[in-house]
Amino acid sequence: MADKKTIVSLKKTALQLRRNLLEMMGVGKVGHLGGSSSLAEIVAALYFHKMKVNKNNPKDEGRDRFLLSKGHGVLIQYAALAELGYIPKSEFAKVKSLAGSLQGHPDMQTPGIEAVTGSLGQGLSIGVGMALALRLDKKANRVYVIMGDGELSEGQLWEAAMAAWKFKVDNLTGIVDCNKLQAMGPTREIFEIPELEKKWKAFGWNVIRINGHRMEEIVEALDKATKVKGVPTVIIADTIKGKGFSFAEGNAAFHNGIMDEKIFGQALREIEAADKILQEAL
Repeated sequence: MADKKTIVSLKKTALQLRRNLLEMMGVGKVGHLGGSSSLAEIVAALYFHKMKVNKNNPKDEGRDRFLLSKGHGVLIQYAALAELGYIPKSEFAKVKSLAGSLQGHPDMQTPGIEAVTGSLGQGLSIGVGMALALRLDKKANRVYVIMGDGELSEGQLWEAAMAAWKFKVDNLTGIVDCNKLQAMGPTREIFEIPELEKKWKAFGWNVIRINGHRMEEIVEALDKATKVKGVPTVIIADTIKGKGFSFAEGNAAFHNGIMDEKIFGQALREIEAADKILQEAL
């Protein structure tokens, strides 16, 4: 279990990632705020605590692999890669424009991006292949794949889940961002997948369920996953779409929405208020 100082530091990092999201979104630009912000704590824990990464070399052979299968949430990955120093923050204002290098979905031309995952439902298949390749090479690196709960209804994801169990891919950790909303509304109304824990268990996976915004639970779950042998592990993280921004929380309109000046100002104030609370906890 991580100590209190580490947990607070990771919470501050998650807050900085949300601050970076606002820089990328700005005023009047369409962007995936909701599904990016729901991942802030998880991405902070992965990049700045759990995963082996080399700040000086995004292609270091010793690195762990991270795949954002729900590729439309790439803004949160950009936010983390910038904090690592892989991409300059000067690119934030040019996201999703011809003037910039950061696209609206993962692109392998971006340092730190391992695969193109713009077409959802394919990331777990890629992750299984990467994990098997690492095992064949007798490398201790791990692979982490983040999926959306809406994404679970498409692609070859469940074929990959079966293959991961069949080949005992225990160097793979899947994470489901279970924010219960997708582009057009609640997942339960569009394509419900009931009994999610039982579903993954039926596919042979070790299942851990957590609060995806509680840093202590995230860190503990990631640590437990590395100790499981013989089967892959999936962490089902219950999250809130748009977490950290009251106007976006649980609001499908901000799956891919726009902030006007008033809402943007509110978002900045909410970030500063959250930062003040964290400062008092130090």
